[in-house]
Amino acid sequence: MSPIKHDKYQHYKGNFYKVICVASHSETLEKMVVYQGQYDSPDLGKNPIFVRPLEMFQEQVVVDGKKIPRFKYIK
Repeated sequence: MSPIKHDKYQHYKGNFYKVICVASHSETLEKMVVYQGQYDSPDLGKNPIFVRPLEMFQEQVVVDGKKIPRFKYIK
């Protein structure tokens, strides 16, 4: 796994996100990624914030039979 940069990522479905930080869960010490949507959502509000386990953030998903990153780093 490559280190997470505090920068912009694109979800495989198209939305853009900015990583705020990588933190540890207070009880399990599991590494978590805190990131903010770079869009407005009628259901979640302006620039919603999400928390996802690091392992899930970095996993590969299968789209049209091809493995791609769930979140792709944008330079």
